Amino acid sequence: MPHFFIKSVNINDSQIIIDDAENYNHIVKSLRAKEGEELLLIDENEIEYKTVIKSIIDKKIVADIITSEKSNRDLPYNLYLAQSPLRSDAQLTIMEKATELGVRGIYPIYTDNCALKKTVAIQKVEKWQKIMYEASKQCERANIPTCYELTDLNTVLNNGKFDRVIALCERNTNDSLKDYLRNNSVKDNENILLIIGPEGGFSQKEFELFRTKNLPMLSLGNLILKAETAVIVTLGNVVYEFGE
Repeated sequence: MPHFFIKSVNINDSQIIIDDAENYNHIVKSLRAKEGEELLLIDENEIEYKTVIKSIIDKKIVADIITSEKSNRDLPYNLYLAQSPLRSDAQLTIMEKATELGVRGIYPIYTDNCALKKTVAIQKVEKWQKIMYEASKQCERANIPTCYELTDLNTVLNNGKFDRVIALCERNTNDSLKDYLRNNSVKDNENILLIIGPEGGFSQKEFELFRTKNLPMLSLGNLILKAETAVIVTLGNVVYEFGE
């Protein structure tokens, strides 16, 4: 069951009132929900409410609260992705799957071999954010990840936000992500950034930047993966190895 994001101001004792057009239309018109059916709702404090619809009238849903609890659908660390945008459906897949795998945010980075023109990538950010919002509802996330504005490698690496930065490279390295994850533990609330390039890979200038920054450059093994596959495999491995 998808859940829906609400504001705590809409909670009145043991009831929640849903009166915003987006949620109302999705629940009533798209899902065709009826009185007596259950809804999952979550507020900005990451409290999840299991509710049952009491009434639907005058473009307003009134739901009775059955149970409420702090959501546990989150990672104990903060996982970010810096990724060179791909064309069309491949990028939409990345936004959706990265959301499911717990990323806090995605930094679209314009690299030397980026598949999209800079002007096109800039225009896509709003759409990518909407994909992440919808994916958050579908996988019952407690929060909505952020799709940041298009940027570049230098800007991301110099913002000082991350405790750990890892570059994934299909070549120019003999070190594997598998060995790195097994030999390096993670701390709670640590900010981790994974960098993944375009289909054409990183340029020699970009590899040199990684070396200058002393970043671990890691491979996913001997297989050559498409960029969207590399994103899913990388995130999946990190979540698995750094899992609870």
